[in-house]
Amino acid sequence: MKANKQNKISLKSITPFLIITFGLAWGILALYILLPDQMASAFGQLSGQHPLFYLAVYAPAIAAFIIITCKKGLGGVGRYLSRLLLWRCSGLWYLFLFIGIPLIFYAGSALKGNLFTEPFPFSTVNALVIALFFSMIKGPVEEFGWRGFALPLLQRNLAPFWAGLILGIIWGFWHMPAFLLSGTQQSSWSFAPFFAGTIAISLIATALFNMSRGSILLAALFHFQLMNPIWPDAQPYDTYILACAAVLIIWFNRKMMFDREGAVTTIVPAGNSRAVSTDFEFDTGKARRNSTESKR
Repeated sequence: MKANKQNKISLKSITPFLIITFGLAWGILALYILLPDQMASAFGQLSGQHPLFYLAVYAPAIAAFIIITCKKGLGGVGRYLSRLLLWRCSGLWYLFLFIGIPLIFYAGSALKGNLFTEPFPFSTVNALVIALFFSMIKGPVEEFGWRGFALPLLQRNLAPFWAGLILGIIWGFWHMPAFLLSGTQQSSWSFAPFFAGTIAISLIATALFNMSRGSILLAALFHFQLMNPIWPDAQPYDTYILACAAVLIIWFNRKMMFDREGAVTTIVPAGNSRAVSTDFEFDTGKARRNSTESKR
């Protein structure tokens, strides 16, 4: 029993997760802010495609994998990765992911006035494929940490709305050093709209995460769609529309968002052949099951 408690991924694990996540990302970017010439001389000028920038972006995922490996071993990592196989969700969410998000960007671009004035950013198919590839292996990887690890932990003590709100604030604040460095994509953006946008996105992702029973795959797909390079530049109007979308999604899912009964809290599924299909169902229906079993 004592060993099981020691190997449990408890809510206290959020502390080392945040220490690693902020320490790694902010440490790299702080060195470039405080010692720009020395870092540029040693490692090259920082940009959005620099390996060290990728390392900073991967910090949440790295933190999650370190903690899961220490607590659950390599077998636990494998079961954790099985959550990439969770894809079942309402068809309305797939409509939102594949139709709704593009419409948000095109509508935002229309409001900005550049929908028909800016050409398609890629002149060749090869350039488009390369851009899509790098978009897939950058931001979406964060979801192994934010939604895959941190959100289930927070939902153990908080309703999904509050867990998503807090995680959105942390997530937005985590990005702040990138706004202080030239050469990064964020350096040309305003921080306030971006920060508000991360909160809205976090709340939408929270609803999607719980409705998909803890799918890392759909969280990563949502993240990818938000940074898909084929969508037009719609800053900051896309943020305003996303905020409106978040309000609507919260309203239509208000029972789930403000009730801990529907919150997914499992990080590593149980080690059996039906783990992926049953462990998360137990999370979201445990109160009903306990009530039913107590009557038998």
